[in-house]
Amino acid sequence: MMAIWLSVGLSLLCVLQTRAQNEALPAIPVQPDFRQDEFTGKWYSIGMASNSQWFKDKKHLMTTCVTIVTPVGDGNLNQTSTFPRNDRCEKRTMMLERTSQPGRFYYKSLRWGSDHDVRVVETNYNEYAVMFTTKSKGSGNFNMAVLYGRSQDLRPELKKNFIEFAKSQGFTDDSIIILPKSDKCMEEAE
Repeated sequence: MMAIWLSVGLSLLCVLQTRAQNEALPAIPVQPDFRQDEFTGKWYSIGMASNSQWFKDKKHLMTTCVTIVTPVGDGNLNQTSTFPRNDRCEKRTMMLERTSQPGRFYYKSLRWGSDHDVRVVETNYNEYAVMFTTKSKGSGNFNMAVLYGRSQDLRPELKKNFIEFAKSQGFTDDSIIILPKSDKCMEEAE
């Protein structure tokens, strides 16, 4: 009987510790009065942050890529990113399903069996956007923040603000990158 209570106690302690860690980070905001029609169009990835080990291992290979966001009806968005991979250009498309909160979307990856909570954190629509994704798969999850620009040249203070936001969400220096500019695969994105 003592072993059962010890097990219950340890489980409760783990839950409370996880809750305390999550509460220590600020809530992920969503762009107030999100205007989807102004958000669509071409974006360039400028900066990224992620707590996934895959990202940390591969970030030295990453460069700016192009993402095209188009409306597909019912308030959903199609997000297609084109990026260099080895000696070719690869495209990845996500169907972002709208939620009841404007600027917040859901994506289910059939390929990887993961669920994605995607938020447009902040944007001025004509210059930059910050998006935050929480990916859940089984008992594991990871977070990713992306800074997008309407061009590859983004003001230094916007890059600095992105890094500060990423750190406020618990990302460490080794999990944040400002991507080098690239002209690879830009034509293929059209």
